[in-house]
Amino acid sequence: MVKQVVPFVVDGTGTGVAQQVTVAGDNAHVFQADTYPAFGGADAAPSPLAYSLGALTACQQITAQIVAKDLGVTLGEFTFSAQGELDPSVMVAGVEGNSNFDAVTVTVSVTTDADDATFDKLVSELERRCPVTQLFKRSGLDFTSTWTAKELEPTG
Repeated sequence: MVKQVVPFVVDGTGTGVAQQVTVAGDNAHVFQADTYPAFGGADAAPSPLAYSLGALTACQQITAQIVAKDLGVTLGEFTFSAQGELDPSVMVAGVEGNSNFDAVTVTVSVTTDADDATFDKLVSELERRCPVTQLFKRSGLDFTSTWTAKELEPTG
């Protein structure tokens, strides 16, 4: 099998701690990043750390849909909560250590028609296949995720 590579490209411009990021592609997207006043920002836009947690939950949802299709199950509405625990002393004060989150916890509920065994397989497989989950897990932080299946109401 030939390895395929899909490039993801962003360009940024900014002053101080605020930045405008443009996602390249046929449908270019633009978003702003800033940070909390404690880190020198105006809190005028989400911080990169908040975006990283949002990227995690969004990527998990996308990957879950891909895996669900492979398993022949339906997923409905998702509810995510993600929390990162950060000691800012490395970033702000320059102390020795790791500037990464110490821990990230994700709590998810999703409506589905999957039985318990299939749901467990879905979660295991999506976490293995989700690129952003793998970025977090392989960074060495304490990663915890809890997934709960809720009954999918029949349509029609």
